[in-house]
Amino acid sequence: MSHAVAQKSSSLTLVLMVASAAIGGTLQYGYNLAIMNAPTTFIQTFINETFLERWDIQLEDYQVTLVWTIIVSIFSLGGFAGALIAGPMTIRFGRKKCMLLNNIFLMSSALLALTSRAARSFEMIIISRVLVGINAGISMNVQPMYFGESAPKHLRGAISLSSAVFTAFGVVLGQVVGLREILGGESCWQYLLASNAIPGFIQLLTLPWFPESPRYLLIDRGDKEACMKALRRLRGCEVQNSELAEILQEQAETKGMRASRPWELFTDRSVRWQLITVMVISSAMQLCGNDSIYFYASYVFKEAGISEDKLQYVTIGTGTCEFTACIMCNLLIERLGRRFMLMGGFVLMTIWAVVFTIALSFEHYISWMPYLSMTCIFTYILSFGMGPAGVTGVLPTEIFNQTARPAAYMIAGSMMWLNLFITGMIFPFLVSELSEYCFVPFGAVCLVSALYVGLFLPETRGKSLSVITSEFHKLNFKGQDKICASQTQYQLGEVCASTAL
Repeated sequence: MSHAVAQKSSSLTLVLMVASAAIGGTLQYGYNLAIMNAPTTFIQTFINETFLERWDIQLEDYQVTLVWTIIVSIFSLGGFAGALIAGPMTIRFGRKKCMLLNNIFLMSSALLALTSRAARSFEMIIISRVLVGINAGISMNVQPMYFGESAPKHLRGAISLSSAVFTAFGVVLGQVVGLREILGGESCWQYLLASNAIPGFIQLLTLPWFPESPRYLLIDRGDKEACMKALRRLRGCEVQNSELAEILQEQAETKGMRASRPWELFTDRSVRWQLITVMVISSAMQLCGNDSIYFYASYVFKEAGISEDKLQYVTIGTGTCEFTACIMCNLLIERLGRRFMLMGGFVLMTIWAVVFTIALSFEHYISWMPYLSMTCIFTYILSFGMGPAGVTGVLPTEIFNQTARPAAYMIAGSMMWLNLFITGMIFPFLVSELSEYCFVPFGAVCLVSALYVGLFLPETRGKSLSVITSEFHKLNFKGQDKICASQTQYQLGEVCASTAL
């Protein structure tokens, strides 16, 4: 009975730790993407008024759009900077303390956004978006690492996947808070931009009560007693010998090795295919067009006959759709496996991209085509949430060891943020040049990604790091293994002959 109570207590500790870290972590990424939709026209008016007051210059529409594009896109560059500094921060401060320190960027950003209107400065908004981007970039790297290293092996995928669940929840929350009736009105946009400080305060009050990553404590700091204490708190019982043995084995394999630097991974043949996998999947997550489909959502909903005043409520449905899909993925990932979920998500997205292109091509000829387009938007987002959105963040934790993991997350995060920036920049040109065929490139990316996963990514569900590494070893040293095997057989033959002689 006491063992059952302890297990229940451990589950509660783990759930609360996940909620505390994610509320101030990956939730910020989704939230800060979503809250920029509602105040678009108000901030553009503010930019124009500011130029008029300062320099008596009336900006052209394209000039206002350019400044607005910088405000929106600079978030991605901030995220890229955050991804680069996340690795060194986790090595120096640990996973938990890094997330707490990350709130410095968030609070500074909220303060600048809150005072920008009174100061009559759109530059403060730009700096604010850079700082909140840095915050999101660090969170997107550190949080999945923290979860993956703290969760038991049989829950590792589901716990790590909660990062994607909270990202999707952040999108929905941002869409709701951005409603005109709440903070989406003309008089409240500065409060809307600063509202991201509230989840940060919640994290600062709650996260210090939870333990540091057990693997970090033992492997990086060499503190076995602190590791055992953290494991007991997270598991609610005495530490199982098999789990401790696995961590000790990883410690022995990395003993005397310092943390890898990102550029060292590119020259290390033993992690070549792990690195290629992380780079391909992280890039595909942004190049698959999921964020771009939100751009088409308003247009398609209008074509389907939804009135302008109801549009903001229907748009919330797109965020809710991704949130629901991530929860479903969380429940299924330990049953179906990472490889199946990832490949299945990309295959479905390829299919829906083709159907969406056909629907856009014939929307002016067939009356019910706009409704098919609307269906494609929801199914595309569902497929993304069920596969790439959830599984991508889990992979670096599972396929890299402790010394290479921070550098791997730096590279994965950098690829994700750079490709988000590139997609944001080129998508308007794709729309103008390709028109209804603008989703063909995204469909091609999804197809290539599905083929890559099917051909080169081994299943990692429920496997230890040493088993996963041995499977990648076959890819990393494919040619050399055959040569070594033939040499070994030849040498054995020589020994047998000399003994007989």
